[in-house]
Amino acid sequence: MARAFYNYTITILNKVSFDPKLFKKELEKSYKALLPYEKKELNIWLQNFLLQKPHLKECLKQSPVFSKQEIFKAS
Repeated sequence: MARAFYNYTITILNKVSFDPKLFKKELEKSYKALLPYEKKELNIWLQNFLLQKPHLKECLKQSPVFSKQEIFKAS
């Protein structure tokens, strides 16, 4: 049960990745609810995911939650 919300978050983000604005909204919402170690795991997942879906980067760079994150450094 400890990983249930994290896994749910990944499922939702995969499903809404067709729309950058919706993806950003869901990512911000889930980021507020995750535990600190889950946020780190989500950032790692997000780095890899953005390599596959580069159209999502620009929308996330405009987000105050993610613009200063390390997720854009490697990708």
